Amino acid sequence: MCRNIRVLFNFDPPATEAEIRDASLQFVRKISGFHQPSKANEQSFLAAVDEITHVSTDLIQSLETNAQPRTREQEIAKAKARFSTRFATRVSA
Repeated sequence: MCRNIRVLFNFDPPATEAEIRDASLQFVRKISGFHQPSKANEQSFLAAVDEITHVSTDLIQSLETNAQPRTREQEIAKAKARFSTRFATRVSA
């Protein structure tokens, strides 16, 4: 999975439409190989982003869990801890 695509399910407050669209854009960029499509491919590229955004929104809204909702602050702290551990190991190696 593309490292820029983040988990969007089970957050308090819920993922925004913009967050879902950003993840969809990253997904389409990854599978198409285009960061910015040519004019000839732009319509297909944007249509794919729109469709994936719609499907992703439906998916996130239909999922259920008994787990406690995550907070963005907790997830950021976990990511920073993983980053520190990962890169501290490389520096000392």
